[in-house]
Amino acid sequence: MDSSYHSGETTVQDRAGLTRQAGSAGRAIKDSVPEVAMAFLAQQPMLVLGGTDGAGRVWATQLTGEPGFLSTPDPRTLHVGSLPLPEDPLAGVLAGPDGGSGPARIGAIAIEPATRRRMRVNGRAVRDGQGLRIDLDQVISNCPKYLQTRDYRLLPAHDHDARTRSVTDSTTLSPAQQQALRTADTFFVATASDRGDADASHRGGNPGFVEVLSPTRLRWPDYLGNSMFLTLGNLELNPAAGILLPGWETGGTLHLTGTAHTVWDAEETARVPGAQRLVEFEIEGVREITAASPLRWSEPGYSRFNPPVV
Repeated sequence: MDSSYHSGETTVQDRAGLTRQAGSAGRAIKDSVPEVAMAFLAQQPMLVLGGTDGAGRVWATQLTGEPGFLSTPDPRTLHVGSLPLPEDPLAGVLAGPDGGSGPARIGAIAIEPATRRRMRVNGRAVRDGQGLRIDLDQVISNCPKYLQTRDYRLLPAHDHDARTRSVTDSTTLSPAQQQALRTADTFFVATASDRGDADASHRGGNPGFVEVLSPTRLRWPDYLGNSMFLTLGNLELNPAAGILLPGWETGGTLHLTGTAHTVWDAEETARVPGAQRLVEFEIEGVREITAASPLRWSEPGYSRFNPPVV
């Protein structure tokens, strides 16, 4: 078995009957950024991060900026030219005056919706001036499945006024938040291993692929992927998870934290088109931030790989 994987990942790979495929896919896990990927990162206006706050809760969030705010001074280092908002659930561990209590273990994913390209980087982040320095442990290129195409524009500074920002905290989803999830075609999920090593990943599908089972419970299908099972492998060892739902048209962010587990029941899974298995998420905390980002995105072009939604 590829030594890039931890025990949770190999357990899930074996249960899914995809150990051989995972071994082959593991060769894509590197410890440095290839030159072509350096150019890709430099073109992106958004980076999604996952990590653990001071209370041990896992959250997913986003950092944004003009293209060029992501740079790679060397193949083992990613510099991010922005910090989380003060209201961000990960601000305490990433943006404090001393960067929190030390290097924060984070997972990150950069996506380019216009071309359906994406890559993940995992490592340890420390504050570096008005940005972050991430010392990289893993660099992973991902396939474009289930990623919707979108174009973006950045609002001028005078049109993005932080004074209009508001924050709402809760332990349950409001009706409007439930509707946003029911109609979502994309979200991001953050997880961490039992050692705290974090990962951030993309989930996409046709609107309706996220089920809102109650104001505190979600479910979504796990579609055919690259067989690495980095997310489900972490959940095998540590159920803590976080979700980010970007407001593509509004610039707002919806952050959820809680616990998740994999549903392996074949009969239940068979009711969901395209699902190989299911994931259920129990919500423990909700934070919604308006005017969180100056990014505005176009209507989506849905991936041809998206399974139908009943």
